[in-house]
Amino acid sequence: MDQLPLTEDTVIFGLLCLCLGFVFYTSSLNTGFWKKFYSIVPTVLMCYLLPAILASLGIVDESSSQTYYVASRYLLPAALILMTLSIDLKAIANLGSKALIMFLTGTAGIILGGPVAILIVSIFSPETVGGSGFDAVWRGLATIAGSWIGGGANQAAMLEVFNYNQENYGGMVLIDIVVANLWMAILLLGIGKTKQIDRWLKADSSSIEELKKKVSTYTDKIARVTTLPDFIMMLFFAFTGVGIAHFLGTHFAGFLQDNFEVIRNKQKILSSLGSEFLWMVVFATAIGIGLSFTKAKTYEGAGASKIGGMFIYILVATIGMKMDLGKVLENPGLIAIGLIWMAIHASLLILVAKLIKAPYFFLAVGSQANVGGAASAPVVAAEFHPSLTSVGILLAVFGYVVGTAGAYLCALLMEVASKV
Repeated sequence: MDQLPLTEDTVIFGLLCLCLGFVFYTSSLNTGFWKKFYSIVPTVLMCYLLPAILASLGIVDESSSQTYYVASRYLLPAALILMTLSIDLKAIANLGSKALIMFLTGTAGIILGGPVAILIVSIFSPETVGGSGFDAVWRGLATIAGSWIGGGANQAAMLEVFNYNQENYGGMVLIDIVVANLWMAILLLGIGKTKQIDRWLKADSSSIEELKKKVSTYTDKIARVTTLPDFIMMLFFAFTGVGIAHFLGTHFAGFLQDNFEVIRNKQKILSSLGSEFLWMVVFATAIGIGLSFTKAKTYEGAGASKIGGMFIYILVATIGMKMDLGKVLENPGLIAIGLIWMAIHASLLILVAKLIKAPYFFLAVGSQANVGGAASAPVVAAEFHPSLTSVGILLAVFGYVVGTAGAYLCALLMEVASKV
């Protein structure tokens, strides 16, 4: 066996898959120690931590590995295409204006909450929100914005676009996981008091019953046993789309850099618009949306979003391998930013729900479609009723669509706030 650290990507990738397999196998055990363990520790956090432990202990050498590059350039855009391929813009509109209003309110809460939280914390702890260059805290917080508006794919996009120092990234992941899961726990507790909350909000939940019937019918209609031709076609959609997204992204970014000084100048706020990676992500998302208007959307019934989710978890593992666990708690003041940020998001949601008399279902799922994405929005929706699971998925997919643009806007506002 080679001496440590391991440098061969074939071996490193095998270890990353071992980590993912261990996490998902143990999390599927619904008895004893593991059931208690995963009721406290989120699955996605373990998918970050185990590869991070391998790197921190010197078992693998991340610096010589190309696994993150492959995951971020190939699997990430493929995941975006597969996850947006099933989006039904008409169905989202048919959910009613209140569902969309609550979802977009949640998005606005994240976009505005980030810069406001920075301004508040800077009053009593300016060093917490400081940093310069690639160590600037706002760059790291941009990755949280990506996660809380869209999901892991958008988070990775923000990490790449704003070039945050990945040695410090572990602290941002910690804030993301801890604060997001704390808020999810509060939402789940509220489900047990849905009737009382709806009464307080003066909400009419009759539309939810109609929604249950409609969604159940649609889900049953598209579900099928996946065949080899299905897998090949999904491979075709995903990676042909990846190739097109890279081609268009490279040339469009080059066009912007060649023709606009404000983008060519790296000292300007809008310089990140010249990122090839950003436009690759945008075009991949656009391709997925375009496919959703064709018969390709039926491949969701064959598991398109599940394959996309698998790609995201591989990406999560490669990002985890870049984390230095020794630096995770170097800046505990960041937790305060996360808590204030989420409090702003929650307060805005409650205020708007009260004003428009939206049911608690729309508040909870609209929030989790942003903050939790495809990983937890379906979980929260299913707690209301199993047939509503795909509503969570639908809104979460919509989160992937707006996630990159929303997080980008939030990042620009946070950059401004950090310099005030």
